[in-house]
Amino acid sequence: MDLWNVYQNNYLIVIVFLCLGILLPIIALFLGRLLRPYKPADSKYTTYESGIEPFHDSRVQFTVRYYIFALMFVIFDVETVFLYPWAVVYEKLGIFALIEMLIFVFMLVIGLIYAWKKKVLKWN
Repeated sequence: MDLWNVYQNNYLIVIVFLCLGILLPIIALFLGRLLRPYKPADSKYTTYESGIEPFHDSRVQFTVRYYIFALMFVIFDVETVFLYPWAVVYEKLGIFALIEMLIFVFMLVIGLIYAWKKKVLKWN
């Protein structure tokens, strides 16, 4: 078999999967639009508050500190997700993996120290 034909076959598989990945969601959304019931009503566009008619604006402003705390939680939660698989296969990876993980944890500690110095973690 010619090497060019092998590469063409590989590109053909990629093109087929790319087309399927684009067309299937479009077809599913189009069929969903055709098959769903469409009965517009003003009551469907109001905010639902436990069956009570809304009496004020439903948007509430939160302080930015909530988002900062959530972001810090996500960062350190992701850190533990990366640390667990590393700890499981540590013996197979050797000293290189230890140095790599120390660099990773060091970068996170630098971020934590920066947040601490900027008093982001202090709640007023």
